[in-house]
Amino acid sequence: MDIRIGVTQASREIAVEVDDDAKVRQALKASVESAMKGEIDTLWITDKKGRDIAVPAAKIAYVEIGSADADRRIGFGG
Repeated sequence: MDIRIGVTQASREIAVEVDDDAKVRQALKASVESAMKGEIDTLWITDKKGRDIAVPAAKIAYVEIGSADADRRIGFGG
């Protein structure tokens, strides 16, 4: 599953790939929701390689959760 996180005052977004599992997806959504509500100070995500990524909750602009199997377009074609 692919996750893209927009961070305020940053020109690039954070892209993370995690295991595509229903339990992981629900836990991630709950963590993101807690971060957006201000209930937690830091959003922690563990990627497929086991690396931990921390994002300050106050700096999160948006979070996009998508499937790794979604159509990936390459080039200029539509």
